[in-house]
Amino acid sequence: MNYNEFMNCIKKENILPVYFFSGSEEYLMKEAVESLKDKYIDKSFETLNYVIIDRKEKTFDDILNACETLPFMSEKKLVVIKDISEIMENDLNGLDKVLSSYVENLDSYLCLIIMDRSNNFKRTTKLYKTINKLGGVVEFNSLKGKELNTWIEDRFKKNNKKISTSNVSYFIQQSSYSDYNSTKTLYDLENELMKVVDYTSGDEINRDAIDTVLTQTLDTNIFNLLGNISKKNSEESLKIFNEMYISGEPVQKILSMIIRQVRLTLGYKLYREKGYVDGEIGEKLGIKAFELKKIGRESSNFTEEQLNKALSYILELDIKQKTSSHDEKLAIEMLIVNLSYKM
Repeated sequence: MNYNEFMNCIKKENILPVYFFSGSEEYLMKEAVESLKDKYIDKSFETLNYVIIDRKEKTFDDILNACETLPFMSEKKLVVIKDISEIMENDLNGLDKVLSSYVENLDSYLCLIIMDRSNNFKRTTKLYKTINKLGGVVEFNSLKGKELNTWIEDRFKKNNKKISTSNVSYFIQQSSYSDYNSTKTLYDLENELMKVVDYTSGDEINRDAIDTVLTQTLDTNIFNLLGNISKKNSEESLKIFNEMYISGEPVQKILSMIIRQVRLTLGYKLYREKGYVDGEIGEKLGIKAFELKKIGRESSNFTEEQLNKALSYILELDIKQKTSSHDEKLAIEMLIVNLSYKM
């Protein structure tokens, strides 16, 4: 099941004695645990009924002692194993066997949450298979579509701010949370959201506030860099590159992103020439609709010949970067100047 399905189980009071939490969104895992606490544990007796096991040296006996103690003045006992991968690291086979057998027969007073925050826990283990068979595996993946929009609207509302539907979409776009290969989490998104809240003096969030506050992401900067190269504006292109460099982005990562964007832009033009529509192109390039839209806009600034020439220059530099010793930063700057004049 997913996050929303699990939250519905809490509302319906249809809670199993054991769950396995995994996925990229630790933020949602935390929210789920907090919701369980609010539903089943009296705050006055939280220390007696809410146990966290988060140290690598913990054993099965520690887990057993935490689970076997009955709840005190609360409906349930909540035990959370913060990262099962760490605990089972040194005793995978032994702990896997005893713990998988134990969770099959838990009493209803208990809710045992086993977290895989590192997403390294093997799905072939007996423990995972047992919990999955019981229906207790919950995947906490990145929010999408309506779920993400609602999450953002709720966070602004809790901070006494209003935001239109179109500006929610714009906030998501500028934050790059939904971008292809984005590593941003809801913790990052909430941090950006709070910056916008703190910046906005009135009760309505507008695009100016979003533009002013949100930091430019690598993807966005690469688009801007290539856009200025297409306009032969080498001065602005160099400024964008140096801002990325000063902010700590590795030169090799910047170069690889430039290669990726040029390849995608060239691929877009070639597929369009063959008669494919955007939805089909997005599937073939393996990118999401938002990024496809940006690439589609940028593609009009280049000819196929320019993109092929640029790709040739860039790949040649990439090989030199990996096979020889020279000033990486200066090499990228020279590339930007050459592309600005030769494309």
